[in-house]
Amino acid sequence: MTGLVPALRALAVVASAGLLAVTGSLTAPAPPASAAPEPRAPREFVALSSVDPTILQEMRYTTRHNFVGAPVDGYRQPLCILTRPAAEALHRAQQRLLARGYTLKVYDCYRPQRAVDHFVRWAEDLADERMKGEFYPLVDKSRLFEDGYIAEKSGHSRGSTVDLTLVRLPAAPTRAYVPGERLVECFAPRAERFPDNSVDMGTGYDCFDTRSGTDDPRIVGGPRAHRQLLKGVLAGQGFVNLPEEWWHFTFQPESFPGTFFDFPVARRSVAGH
Repeated sequence: MTGLVPALRALAVVASAGLLAVTGSLTAPAPPASAAPEPRAPREFVALSSVDPTILQEMRYTTRHNFVGAPVDGYRQPLCILTRPAAEALHRAQQRLLARGYTLKVYDCYRPQRAVDHFVRWAEDLADERMKGEFYPLVDKSRLFEDGYIAEKSGHSRGSTVDLTLVRLPAAPTRAYVPGERLVECFAPRAERFPDNSVDMGTGYDCFDTRSGTDDPRIVGGPRAHRQLLKGVLAGQGFVNLPEEWWHFTFQPESFPGTFFDFPVARRSVAGH
């Protein structure tokens, strides 16, 4: 036992010498710097609920009921964040719709760039078609970029674009999506597709199909009237519709027309604004 002690001491000296050779001192290496704090929204951004708490929010990308089939990167909480001018314009539109017995319901608002990157990765994975039966039943996934359904940048990331619909008052609840349930085409008759509490718009939200075009001639009667009502009321408050998507509107002029933000969708991103 007595011979073991000198040996251990010698081993310690050798180890210390090795550490000195690598680090230049006997001090242990400093721990890695902590991760950089998450970016926060500029002060021009607000939570929509702080401007108008009556507008319904069904933030699809925090759930599995979307074309990806999973919560999307960057959506930490089911919260609509917008630039203040866009949020205030939605409030004015909501006042006009409430007087007619409707309410707005938002599906998506500000979208971080990391979420757009998630969409791109998903679109490149041609084997993942778990939600095809509902959201893109007639579109080959290999054509999503070419057909314009997926892109590497989104106007949503600038903060003044919103996806939304109309709900007749009093608003009925929308049941929760059950992962793995049978999917029905997004352009099927309203009684057959997923039971959204929206009025009938002719297709469901995020329907990758030409029937989603706001003025598609195949959409007639009540659904066409609902689309025109939504478009007309929002246009009166400065929103411009994307013709290919009845649900997609951008407030003009945009506060940040050339900036694509990447702060997460979370209350802390706009806390204290």
